[in-house]
Amino acid sequence: MFANGLQGWHLIILVLLVVLLFGAKRLPDAARSIGKSMKIFKAETKDLAGDKSTSHEDAEPVETKQIPATPAPAAPAAATDQQVADLQRQLDELKKQQADQPQKNAS
Repeated sequence: MFANGLQGWHLIILVLLVVLLFGAKRLPDAARSIGKSMKIFKAETKDLAGDKSTSHEDAEPVETKQIPATPAPAAPAAATDQQVADLQRQLDELKKQQADQPQKNAS
């Protein structure tokens, strides 16, 4: 069946099918996005090949700067509880508004 491979008229039929399926207006955008995808894919495969060839043991040590840990300021429990209560009240109001809207639209 495919012993002779693709012939010229096979390619013409394929091109016509692609144009019919996707439309002539979308083909340049599709080709551009495929090109970008191929570029990204090639870059990623080069990065993977580069990672395998270099060993972490051979790499020069990188100096790291030690940042002293500072504790986060603790919010007072009363203020946090008040925020939670306010948010809960707002949520309840929104639920009431949503429940009232279908009734207004129905009448």
